[in-house]
Amino acid sequence: MNITYEEIKNQAMTACRELIEAAKLNAGDILVVGASSSEVMGMNIGKGSDINAAEAIYEGITKVLEPKGIYLAAQCCEHLNRAVIVEKEALPLGSEIVNVVPQPKAGGSFATTFYKNAKCPVAVEEIKADAGMDIGDTFIGMQLKKVAVPVRISVKSIGFAHLTCARTRPKFIGGSRAIYDEKLSGGEIPR
Repeated sequence: MNITYEEIKNQAMTACRELIEAAKLNAGDILVVGASSSEVMGMNIGKGSDINAAEAIYEGITKVLEPKGIYLAAQCCEHLNRAVIVEKEALPLGSEIVNVVPQPKAGGSFATTFYKNAKCPVAVEEIKADAGMDIGDTFIGMQLKKVAVPVRISVKSIGFAHLTCARTRPKFIGGSRAIYDEKLSGGEIPR
């Protein structure tokens, strides 16, 4: 069974739309995406990088994020220690950038595509994103703010790659007498 790049783009767009709605993301927030184009095309991670699949994912996601002013962060593969490519303006003051330009076989096709299309891309070793999409089991958890919460959406895969999504919420502190702001927690208040 084959998958078209148009189908990949549409799956990415739908997944992104559902995630940002569930995560209640706003302008200025950051969505981190780790994507294995190999897995999307039905191969094992790292074994069949496909720049066209990466471009389709990028197009679908940015079509949703850009009008809302939400920043994209692209996690690189393990060859770059899962560094992140992000627009420089998305970084907090004082963030330390590192010097690397991702390539399809050292960084991954998705990070390469984002780097090529960004206005002012920079690499950082880590970021604290507000939500994330993991396409093909790339393990984005290290790039999310604490506390990560799984998000279930209608899209379960992009191409042949397993899809996992997460949002974040502030930590609850203070114990049984504390009062919490439901708007910050996404409606989940410990009782």
